[in-house]
Order: sequence, then structure tokens, then C-alpha cells
Amino acid sequence: MDDHTEFWFAAAIVGIALILSAFFAGAETAYTAASRARMLALENAGSRQAGLVNRILAGRERFIGAMLIGYNVVAIGAAAFTTGVLVHLFGKIGVLYATAALSVLVIAFAQVLPKTLAINNPDRIALASARPVAFAVGLLGPLALAVEAVVRMLLRPLGLSIDAGRSILTPTEEIRGQVALLHREGGVEKAQRDMLGGLLDLGELTVAEVMVHRTKMRTIDAGLPSEEIVRAVLASPYTRMPLWRDSHENIVGVLHAKDLLRALDAAGGVAAGLKVEVLALETWFVPGTTTLRHQLKAFLSRKTHFALVVDEYGEVMGLVTLEDILEEIVGDIADEHDVAVSGLRPQADGSVLAEGSVAVRDLNRAMDWTLPDDEATTVAGLVIHEARAIPDAGTAFNFHGFRFQVLRKARNRITSLRITPVAPAPRRGA
Repeated sequence: MDDHTEFWFAAAIVGIALILSAFFAGAETAYTAASRARMLALENAGSRQAGLVNRILAGRERFIGAMLIGYNVVAIGAAAFTTGVLVHLFGKIGVLYATAALSVLVIAFAQVLPKTLAINNPDRIALASARPVAFAVGLLGPLALAVEAVVRMLLRPLGLSIDAGRSILTPTEEIRGQVALLHREGGVEKAQRDMLGGLLDLGELTVAEVMVHRTKMRTIDAGLPSEEIVRAVLASPYTRMPLWRDSHENIVGVLHAKDLLRALDAAGGVAAGLKVEVLALETWFVPGTTTLRHQLKAFLSRKTHFALVVDEYGEVMGLVTLEDILEEIVGDIADEHDVAVSGLRPQADGSVLAEGSVAVRDLNRAMDWTLPDDEATTVAGLVIHEARAIPDAGTAFNFHGFRFQVLRKARNRITSLRITPVAPAPRRGA
């Protein structure tokens, strides 16, 4: 074989090696970045390639080991062959020629180019390369497992484990992080992110965190004349009203407006003879520690929308409705009878005027902030927790990147605050 033939033979070997190297590098990147959820959906829709991709990803360690071994064997072989040929053709200087040429070719065509294509189209490339990748994994997989076993043996005396780097996040946390990432990249809108986040929070939030506090409950004294009770029910924006007797804590039933109107119609429109307590539904009490997920299931199973929340001593804390739980998922649900008071008034300077009873979670949703709600449910509770005192009107505090100024106070309750971002407000998912 003459020098000219040797040169072109070496060029052909290098070309094949670069193609194989690009295949191994691109496949590793594509399969690492491919969406497991999308592949599962395609497999369920009948895609054989997606099913093959899922089976490959099920043995991730074997797959990655096979790709690394294939890439390195091809790259090292090509480098050795090319160096030998160029040394034969050009003498010792051929080593420099081989190093320079292969460095450029490998970096540009066997690393950067395939990895760039793969990271921008991971699902498409993973599906297109499913069969050749499966063949390579089947061929090199056993060798990869053997290499992994040797690595484990070498790391064991050092007290290190290959499995130590596995994710410690729960599936819920991983989903939440993925949604936040997609929102930051523009793939998920804020409303969709909030809805998905609210759905995930159902297992963590309790009814005590979303209930209507007893100080804001609309109740009716069962001892009032029937005519006054009818007027109170008609004037209320709510269809269900707790009835109490002798004391606000002594709830004797829940009066439904429809039941009252039916009874009023049956009585010919005369309210004087109505026995309201007979019409009232049995009161359903639930502990404040009940999670929203369990309470939602309970609402559905009992076919009711209303429950009173009690603490560990059996004292009424407030009430919770099915709408309260659904609003944690979809946001505020307003109808023509709702009282249009949100308790939040954004200002032109970027600050927010908030009632002290506004939930921190609602403030975060409205302003896309990340104020903590672990230790306190309301904005006033957050200020009291951080200040370790009940501050007076005019007092201001800086914490969590915001300035909280107490505007009004009634007895021991903070009723109004101004909240101003000190620095650019941290956004959820940022």
C-alpha cells in the first residue's frame, strides 16, 4: 500500500470514527435530556420507538456506561491509528499533526455539534436513534456493568457509593421544580403554574390555613324571630348560614337558603310560623389539622360543601367550604353575590396595601412573591412572628427582602400594612 493510499485509508477510518463518536456523544445527551413523561405518553399512544426509549432509560447506568465505553474506544482507536499513519508518512512531526487535527475534528464534529443538536431536539433524536442505541447497549452493556462493578470495588474502601448522588427530592418536589423551570423558560404561564402548584399543595395545606376565620363568619342567632332570620338570610351573599343559640360558640345547625325558601313557599310566604331549627342541617365538625386533600375527598363522599373547623379543644375556629379548597387550585372564584373585597391594593410605587388578615399564600399568588408561609398563615401573623412582638402603628420592619410598615392596629390585631420590596422582589420559580 503506497503513501497516497495509506493517507486516504486513514482519512476514511477517521471519518467513520468521528461519525461513531458523534453518535455516542449525541445519544448520551439526547437520552439524558429526553422527557420521560412525553416518552411514556407516546408509548401509551402506541409508539414502538418510545417504548424502546423507555426500556433503555429504565437501565440508565447501563446505557450511560455503554455510551461512554463506545465513545472512548472509538476515539482512542482513531487517535492511535491516525497517529501511526501520520508518523509513518511525516516522521516524528506526524504526532503533532495528528494531535492538532484530531483535537479540532473531535471537539467540533464529535462533541459540540452532536451535543448541540441533541440538547435542542432531545425527544426527536432519542426516538430516531432508538434501535441503534438499543443495539449498542446490548453489545456494550455487559462490559459497562463489569466496569461499574470494578469502580464500586475501588470506591468501597474510601467509603464512597455510586448511589450516594441519587435525588433526595420527593416526586412532588421534583414535579414542582420542573413546573417552576418550565415557567421560567416560558413554557408554562403563571396561571398554569399556580394551578399545578395548588394541586400539589393539597396534601400539605390544612383546612385551618384556608378557612374563613370565626371573626369573619356570618352567623344567625337561632333565637331571633323567624321574620328576622328570613331577612338575614336574604341579605347574606352566602347560601349556608351557621345557626347559634345562647352563645356564638354553640352552633346548633346550618341553615340552607334553599331549604328556608321552600319552607317559606310552603307556608304561603308567611314567615311567622317557621321553625328554623327544624330546617337546619346537622353541623359537620372537622379538625383544623385535616389536609385539604382529605377534606376534598370527604366533601365529595358526603355530597356536601360546608364544614365547621374546630381546634384540639373542640372550639370553633372557623368554617371551610368546597369553594375554599377549589380556590387553592384555580384561584379566586367570584360570582355576582361575592363581596368584592380582596384585602390587597397594589400601589403605583410597587408597594401593596394589605389587610392583616390576608393570607400570605394569597399575597404570593397575587404578586408572584415568595414570602414564607410555614410559620404564619396571614400577613399580620408573619409580621408578629418575625418581630417577636405585636408592633404599634407606624412601626416598620425589613425581612425576607421586603419592608413591612404597620399602618393600623386594633387592640392586639394588626389590621393594615404597607408591604414594599426592598430589592427586586424574588419571583417564584426564579
